[in-house]
Amino acid sequence: MPIFGLPPFLGRRSRNLRTATAVVVTSAAAFTLSAPTATPISTVSAATSAKTAVVNTGGGSPYVALGDSYASGAGLAGVKDAECDRTSGSYPSLIARFFAVAGPRHSFKDVTCSGATTRDFWNARGSKPPQIDALTSDTRLVTLTLGGNDVGFSSVLATCARVASSDRDGSPCERYFTADGKDVLEERVATMEGRVHDVLADIRRRSPHAKVIVVGYPALFPDDGVACPEVPFAKGDFAYLRDTTKKANRALERQAVAAGAGTSFADTYTPTIGHDMCRPRDERWIESLNPAANTMAAHPNSLGQSVMAASALWQLHKPFHKP
Repeated sequence: MPIFGLPPFLGRRSRNLRTATAVVVTSAAAFTLSAPTATPISTVSAATSAKTAVVNTGGGSPYVALGDSYASGAGLAGVKDAECDRTSGSYPSLIARFFAVAGPRHSFKDVTCSGATTRDFWNARGSKPPQIDALTSDTRLVTLTLGGNDVGFSSVLATCARVASSDRDGSPCERYFTADGKDVLEERVATMEGRVHDVLADIRRRSPHAKVIVVGYPALFPDDGVACPEVPFAKGDFAYLRDTTKKANRALERQAVAAGAGTSFADTYTPTIGHDMCRPRDERWIESLNPAANTMAAHPNSLGQSVMAASALWQLHKPFHKP
């Protein structure tokens, strides 16, 4: 049965993930978000059970979730905000449920939004205010998944599908993005990295006491680079797209490390290897371009979001980077 709202994928998947997640659940139970340092849950009144414990913050939100569709849980059931495709199955919602911070004092603030770029951290997106506005000096935990749309994630996949028929056994998408002798996607990753650096700096200025977890992107494509018929890309482009995903994650990790004490990177790529969009539907944690009901193409399903939540929770257990 679910543990603190996390779906019951334990026991149904790989032993390594099962063990790692069990450690996460056990270790994270020793923390609340009411202070920068760990506080035993035993200090919470029995009247406020593990499911309903409310953190007394005196104002502001101790947990603020920032990011794009990978953080908003886009496509899943339980829509909380249709404009941003923000759902109750997202990894931030699972984390908030775990810590039971979503109380009447609005102690969990979720401003994730499908399609968001780093620009939306500082600027309004449609009717939504800048994501930075959710941060205050009372914020104690921030999760951030952002940068994929700066690279042009959706349009890249559309381009790869469009050009695939020109050379099914080759790498037409890679040729498209490297036609001028330079890798356009690699350049976009570099630009994104600089922007994420600035985002993290402003998070620290707004919320100097917060734990900040940069949550990376999962393994969308087979880690061995082998193609599959379920995904309409040319055979040689799977490795190119895999490598681009890894470059984006390395950029995010570098900036998390560079941000110093109190900031950490949650690797969601490694635990999702073998559960990419090419896997059979019952083994898939990332949906294919022909997604199941209540999911979104090329995005984590409910199990994928659970793994992302577990990866982030593990970072709360591990020591943060020292200056």
